[in-house]
Amino acid sequence: MKKEKLLYLDDSYLKEFDAKVVKVENNKVILNQTAFYPESGGQPADNGKIICNNIEYNVIDVKKEKGEVIHYVDKEGLNVNDKVKGTIDWERRYKLMKMHTAAHILSAIINKMTGALITGNQLGIDKSRIDFDLEEFNREELKDYFNAANDVVKFDLAIKSYTVKREEAEADGNLCKLAKGLPSGLKELRIVEIDIFDKQPDGGTHVAWTGEIGKIIFLDAENKGANNRRVYFGLE
Repeated sequence: MKKEKLLYLDDSYLKEFDAKVVKVENNKVILNQTAFYPESGGQPADNGKIICNNIEYNVIDVKKEKGEVIHYVDKEGLNVNDKVKGTIDWERRYKLMKMHTAAHILSAIINKMTGALITGNQLGIDKSRIDFDLEEFNREELKDYFNAANDVVKFDLAIKSYTVKREEAEADGNLCKLAKGLPSGLKELRIVEIDIFDKQPDGGTHVAWTGEIGKIIFLDAENKGANNRRVYFGLE
């Protein structure tokens, strides 16, 4: 079976798309192309609908399993070769896009200021978190980090994505902000670049301009064990 095209990698703003069903197993559906983002890298899956012959199937989860994007729908009825239309829950997607780009900005600021790398993260609709390999956080310094992050937002910098060969990514010592290093097993890596400010390997969805984010708000900070500090943030 030909691998499906991942439309969200080229256009995070795509809200609707046409596709064909290529595989069905109970309530699990695979399409020949999809704009639905599967849960990965701390970013939750998209929700939305798959529509066929005026019947709506709610997409309640999306996962990537063995290289295939699986759409979990709320009922059976779709068949192989059905022509369908996919519609993304745009309000949810756009909030996650803004959160994801905000996370890149904040992690880049903290990395530049402290050298800390990311040990974990989880994006949410209203609240997100990033974990760093730091011994301690000074709350006054945290305010400075958030102020610096919001300056980047106000500059309204352009954001783009592209792929590079693994060798090129490995040669750039400033590229990876993850404590575990670059993703393994990939010959090419997708890079998300914020103009003149930051670039990181990433497979998620982002806004096109930092000004779309609004304001990044500090919510809380926690000690999660030796050399592990967690920062919670939201947007307004």
